[in-house]
Amino acid sequence: MSVSIPWRPTTALLFATLLSALLAATACTGAPTPDERALGVEPTQPNLVFIMADDLGYAHLGSYGGEIIRTPRIDRLAEEGMRFTQAYSGASVCAPSRSVLMTGKHVGHTSVRGNTGGIPIIPEDVTVGEVLQSAGYTTGLFGKWGLGDFDTTGVPWEQGFDEFFGYLHQVHAHFYYPYFLWDNGEQFLLEGNEGGAREQYTHDVITERALDFVRRNQEGPFFLYLAYTIPHTELLVPEDSFAEYEGQFEEPDPYVSPNGHYADQPMPRTAFAAMVTRMDRDVGRVMDLLSELGIDENTIVIFTSDNGGQRGGGTNIDFFQGNRPLRGAKGNLYEGGIRVPAIARWPGKIEAGAVNEHAWSFQDVMPTMAELAGATAPDGIDGISFVPALIDSAAVGSDQQQHEFLYWESGGVQISDQEQPSELRQAVRMGDWKAVIPEEGAPLELYDLATDIGETTDVADQHPEIVEIIRAYIATARTAPRIYDAEEATYSYRREETGYIR
Repeated sequence: MSVSIPWRPTTALLFATLLSALLAATACTGAPTPDERALGVEPTQPNLVFIMADDLGYAHLGSYGGEIIRTPRIDRLAEEGMRFTQAYSGASVCAPSRSVLMTGKHVGHTSVRGNTGGIPIIPEDVTVGEVLQSAGYTTGLFGKWGLGDFDTTGVPWEQGFDEFFGYLHQVHAHFYYPYFLWDNGEQFLLEGNEGGAREQYTHDVITERALDFVRRNQEGPFFLYLAYTIPHTELLVPEDSFAEYEGQFEEPDPYVSPNGHYADQPMPRTAFAAMVTRMDRDVGRVMDLLSELGIDENTIVIFTSDNGGQRGGGTNIDFFQGNRPLRGAKGNLYEGGIRVPAIARWPGKIEAGAVNEHAWSFQDVMPTMAELAGATAPDGIDGISFVPALIDSAAVGSDQQQHEFLYWESGGVQISDQEQPSELRQAVRMGDWKAVIPEEGAPLELYDLATDIGETTDVADQHPEIVEIIRAYIATARTAPRIYDAEEATYSYRREETGYIR
């Protein structure tokens, strides 16, 4: 049974009442009981697992051409599933990208467009979690949220997640050894991390809680959103992973954190590679558990990154060639800032070893998940389901609906009514054409991605008709962002002043 939620902005109370009724109406959906399984009853809804790395570049993985960092389990995911070569994040930085993912609206329409760390999504937003709850799914988020700190409208337990464990504020997520994480609305103290000590690595704690969620909900259907913080700076990893690469790289000068925000790292290349490989190991643990429980054939797993690899912050994007062959990196709107690895696996449904060129972006995740779950995404979103591309790689260009335009922006955000909006930068993809306005007021640059994936040659002067079409679209592509509360949107850059280290 599927349920449609035609969304109209209303009060949080009215939505909560509607959601409760919908959940009651869909209680009969989901996986069969153990007795039904014994009789051969097939599940009607797949479990949904969405794993997202933080600042992982397009080519850090072996399956995308990486030759330095070992990622055997994620590479195996690609061998057993489908590898997308033209998948895009929602934005070039963390919070807006996650807002696009959750709301199904591109960054010119979504609620959170600033990357300060304290900006919440609003009660009127309908999230992926809420859509899946309406279809009878148990929803769990483990890791980094970044769309509303404690005591705001954006907390995940009020935005569609039955369980949340991890970081609320994205600056909290900069630290791998804080003294607490959030367990829904309660602080979960990490013993041994007080005073800057390093006993409990948060990535490990988060992984264990995610695995426990799967075990407890194996009867399904469930939605697991596993939002890892690796490999975002700070560059720290336990010794058992660090030793795996120690002595293999000629290290540059030690990484010294600006403003004392992150931990200093005397061996940044070793630490970065070890972090990625540790995450790879734990993606493998998720896959092993699905197999052990006998539910992997009824579980679709998608792995991706929230934006492109970071050039600064000690992460050595050039040494590891993590964004090759793309231009740019996290924070800008060239392909290296927004094109991301994306792998999907669903045995018997998704062709093993397939390579798919369908161009999709994070706003497409909501309608895709909704279709897989038998639900209906809300009205007014920008996303298009890519289920046809998942199920049949030959569907691209036929059954799979294509975007006429894909849109990204950064900046243009006004923190308080006493300030001017920050400088707006914009990018558009139309077919194989990619337009970038790298600075506000700068000429529009045009690239043909079919022949110039590295965006090396600006051909705007040669195609004025294409420039005109894209400029006309840009003029209509965004709504004005709301003004954010200055107190909510500020945070400290110093470890001793964040409140997360004590």
